[in-house]
Amino acid sequence: MKQVISTNNAPAAIGPYSQAVKTGNFVFLSGQLGIHPETGDFVAGSITEQTEQVFKNIKAVLAADGLSLAQVVKTTVFLADMADFAAMNAVYGQQFAEPYPARSAVAVKTLPKNGLVEIEVIAVR
Repeated sequence: MKQVISTNNAPAAIGPYSQAVKTGNFVFLSGQLGIHPETGDFVAGSITEQTEQVFKNIKAVLAADGLSLAQVVKTTVFLADMADFAAMNAVYGQQFAEPYPARSAVAVKTLPKNGLVEIEVIAVR
């Protein structure tokens, strides 16, 4: 059985998907972009500002199910340009404490709405 998790404190889905889905003890978050939930636009600035907004969005979706970053066990980071890895990683490193979640990071040709970074997470209760 699966349950949809959603909140107005993160950007609405821009396609036929859910912000997150819970099944059993796992919560799977769809990738979050650096979009401000109230404006629907990317936050102004560079990869740093977009990554900061991504984590605000992730935290909002997790909170909608009573979770926090402490329950995240896996992340996948999608970058429009691998040259932005160090700047993204600086923000990323401020978000988690040990033990850190497992992570993959890949560069892709383009991201939705031409974003600079998208991050998806899996959390467990």
